Amino acid sequence: MIRRTFLAFAAVLAAFPALVQAQEARALTDAERDLITRINEHNSLIKTMVGRFLQIDTRGQRIEGTFFLERPGKILFRYNPPSSEQIVSVGRGFYVVDRKEKTQYAYPQDKVPLRQFLDSKIDLFKANIVAVAQSDDYFSVTLQDDTPKGVVRVALVFDTESLDMKQWTLTEPSGAELTFSLYDVEKDVTIPKSYFYIDPTFRSKAAPPDA
Repeated sequence: MIRRTFLAFAAVLAAFPALVQAQEARALTDAERDLITRINEHNSLIKTMVGRFLQIDTRGQRIEGTFFLERPGKILFRYNPPSSEQIVSVGRGFYVVDRKEKTQYAYPQDKVPLRQFLDSKIDLFKANIVAVAQSDDYFSVTLQDDTPKGVVRVALVFDTESLDMKQWTLTEPSGAELTFSLYDVEKDVTIPKSYFYIDPTFRSKAAPPDA
């Protein structure tokens, strides 16, 4: 029952950023600026987070795993078996690591909009906000970066009552989307330093063409 309830919750959130993409850029209202300020302040106080995630791609494929976040700049997404992949940032960039194949490839961190949420002091106003949207329970802020491969967007979705982040949707230049929904989250816990580590013996490889 808990799993079915969460999947229904994730499906609702997954549809929410679509409302954001349909909106044109406009000036923020005073109420929206106030809410973003409170989101900045609340989340800046959270130094570590651990929990579980559900990833849904453009084709509807679902993959689950665990995540670990430590500000500033560190995050790990570890996919459940049979996958041997994980995504890790140690402050210099985001690496996609295959533990079985012992390979890794990297994205520059300054070209990933999610980096704004990893700062020690979060200030979404410093990012390129291109859209916002609000429902009864959720508020979404869409950030955009121009990269060498094209425009990358990330829609961050927050609970309007708790101000916690519940989801983000990354939209690649190709239009492909990847949505992460978070649950079973614990805050301000101790995370082993070894979790944020790139094995220097792993072979570097080129990122896929659509990465």
